[in-house]
Amino acid sequence: MTAVVARLQGLSAAEDFFLALGVPFEQAHLNVHRLHILKRYHDYLRRAAQPSDEAALEALHRDCLIQAYRDFVTSNARTEKVFKVFRDQAGQAFVGLDAIHVPAAA
Repeated sequence: MTAVVARLQGLSAAEDFFLALGVPFEQAHLNVHRLHILKRYHDYLRRAAQPSDEAALEALHRDCLIQAYRDFVTSNARTEKVFKVFRDQAGQAFVGLDAIHVPAAA
């Protein structure tokens, strides 16, 4: 395990990742999208080639976190479809009041 990975493994809050990697963020934006950003960050890391050099590895982590954050600054959770619940939504999720039938009370 590299020193970068060991340092990041001890973190839990989204803010901790941003601070540890020196990535600026807006707290209000992070409050809304923290889980989506961290999941996307993980997805980007998983797809990237992992360099053996510590400095390059830290730069990769920083770049992936920056890109994940930007994804949700310029878009939203429904559009980005990070989580399965958003990817599985096909068709219409709206039910109009006229489609609801309530039986008369006896």
